Amino acid sequence: MPDDNEHRQSQGFGLNRRVAAEALGTCLLVMTVVGSGIMGNTLSDDNALALLGNTLATGAILVVLITILGPISGAHFNPAVSLIFTLKRQLPRRELGFYVAAQVGGGILGTMAAHLMFNLPMIEVSLKARTGGPQWFSEWVATFGLIGVVLAGMRFEQKAIPWLVGLYITAAYWFTASTSFANPAVALARSLTNTFSGIRPLDLPGFIAAELLGALCAFALMNWLLRQPSVNV
Repeated sequence: MPDDNEHRQSQGFGLNRRVAAEALGTCLLVMTVVGSGIMGNTLSDDNALALLGNTLATGAILVVLITILGPISGAHFNPAVSLIFTLKRQLPRRELGFYVAAQVGGGILGTMAAHLMFNLPMIEVSLKARTGGPQWFSEWVATFGLIGVVLAGMRFEQKAIPWLVGLYITAAYWFTASTSFANPAVALARSLTNTFSGIRPLDLPGFIAAELLGALCAFALMNWLLRQPSVNV
C-alpha cells in the first residue's frame, strides 16, 4: 500500500520489476494465509486457536511485505487497492491489468506452495461454504476499512502504513463474520484450497463484488473526509 514517497520511488523501477514484486508479495501473503491455517488446524482441534494462529501470521507477514516491497511496487498485493490507486492517478491505467494479473497469479502460486509444504495436492477446489448477506456485508466492511486505513495513513502517517495495515487486518479477522478476506486475488487463491482458509468457487462472485464495492465507497468517503482544508485569506 504505497505512500506518496514510495509511489515516487517505485517509478524508478521498471514495470517488469514492479509486477514481479506484486506477484512475489501476493504469493508470500497467500502462502502465509493458507499455510498458517493448515498448521493451526493440524496442531489444534480448537477452531478459535487455529484462527488465532492464522490471524497473527497474516498480520505479521503484511508488515514485513509492505515494508520491504513497498518501495518497489507500492505493495498493493490486492486488485481493490490497485483499482483505488488507479482512480487516484497514482497507478497508470495501462498498468492496472499487469498488477492485477500478477496479484492473481502470485496468489495461486502461494496456495500451491503452501500445499506442497504440507504434502497436499497442489490444487484442491474448496468445499467450504461462505455465502449470504452477513458474509457479503462483512467483506464490504473489511475492504471499506482497509482502504480507509491506507488512504488516511498516506495522509497523516505514511511511515506507519505497514503497521496500520497489518494491525487492521489482524483486528478484522475477528470483528468480521467472513474473517476479512478484503482482497479479490486472495479470495480467488483461497478457492483452490480445501483447508481451513478455503472458500467455494461458487461463493467468489459475492465476495469479490462486495470487496470492490467496499473499496469504491471508502474511496468516495475518504476523498471528502481527507480533502485539504481551504485557507481563508
